[in-house]
Amino acid sequence: MAEVDKSEKITINVGLVDLGQIDLLVDEGFYANRTDFIRTAIRRQLESRAGAVDDSVSRRTLTLGTLHLGRPELERLRNAGETVEVRVLGLATVADDVSPELALATISTVEVLGAFRAPRAVKAALASRTV
Repeated sequence: MAEVDKSEKITINVGLVDLGQIDLLVDEGFYANRTDFIRTAIRRQLESRAGAVDDSVSRRTLTLGTLHLGRPELERLRNAGETVEVRVLGLATVADDVSPELALATISTVEVLGAFRAPRAVKAALASRTV
């Protein structure tokens, strides 16, 4: 997966004084650009709260990182009469060749804190099972 595919674009509103201070730090060479500053600030905040994140991931039984569900895996689950709960902090993906019917037969719950990428029809089919 390309590096650009591993990120999501977000939009934030920043006060003008804060923005000016960010631009000053960029101009002074502390950061390459505004994005570099914002990413660094986010990483520092996440590092300072790492214990709370770890506790929550454990308590909520979330997969940390990425989870990919392909058609062969889901077909095995369906044939065994089993289902899966998709509970991810990061990125969850469903392969393009998974039909909405197969997804409904095998995916009982979808809870993703981050990004959920799946074919449009699969997302629509699972909408009522998405937390």
